[in-house]
Amino acid sequence: MTRRVTLVGIGLGHPDHLTVEAVAALRSASVALVTVKRAGDPLAAARQEVLAHHAPDLRVVEVVDPPRDRTALDYESAVGDWHEARAAAWESALIAHPGDAVLLVWGDPAFYDSTIRVVERVLARGNLTFDWDVLPGISALQLLAARHRIVLHEVGRPIHVTTERRLREALEQGQDNVVVFLTSGTDLTGLDDWTVWWGANLGSPSERLVDGAVRDVAAEITAKRAAAKAEAGWVMDLFLLRRA
Repeated sequence: MTRRVTLVGIGLGHPDHLTVEAVAALRSASVALVTVKRAGDPLAAARQEVLAHHAPDLRVVEVVDPPRDRTALDYESAVGDWHEARAAAWESALIAHPGDAVLLVWGDPAFYDSTIRVVERVLARGNLTFDWDVLPGISALQLLAARHRIVLHEVGRPIHVTTERRLREALEQGQDNVVVFLTSGTDLTGLDDWTVWWGANLGSPSERLVDGAVRDVAAEITAKRAAAKAEAGWVMDLFLLRRA
């Protein structure tokens, strides 16, 4: 039988946020690959907790995540090199640990995650053959809206989803309803009249939420972001920004 690899969106760390389909995939697999960025990686620990809750007998293999060159001037080239290094690491782990495997994806595999691209690279290397599937998970985008009890768009209007790196470009293009991922802080300079709905570490014990006019809440966001990082040892935040 052909080996199967399943990419499982696990939501944002809360075990109750996995779909029934995702739980079934974990329980039917032979091995789970968990990426580890450093010793004591809290995000790896969160994945381990999800597995312990839903599939306590599943064999877990930690795969050291290669570092990305964050000093490179060519961002896309640096990310491509990182993905290739990841593919080599995952290929080695899959060769060493036969059987159907699951790869745990934080949030949903469709939103600012490289797992699908890396698996495609593993297959392109030509050393492994397997069937593969992608199971969706609850994304930070969904949970942000749910926590704030909002609809992400006005009636009949679009949502623009981008990264902090390209936020100003989006605003210059006239976008007025923007969801921002991959932040390294929240620079809202010059946007005092806009409204923001912000969240950090959604679905985890260190979750923080802020909403309001930017002029009123910018300092609170900065403080709560720092508090979330201090409590959890990591911080992942995003926000919806809307012109008043």
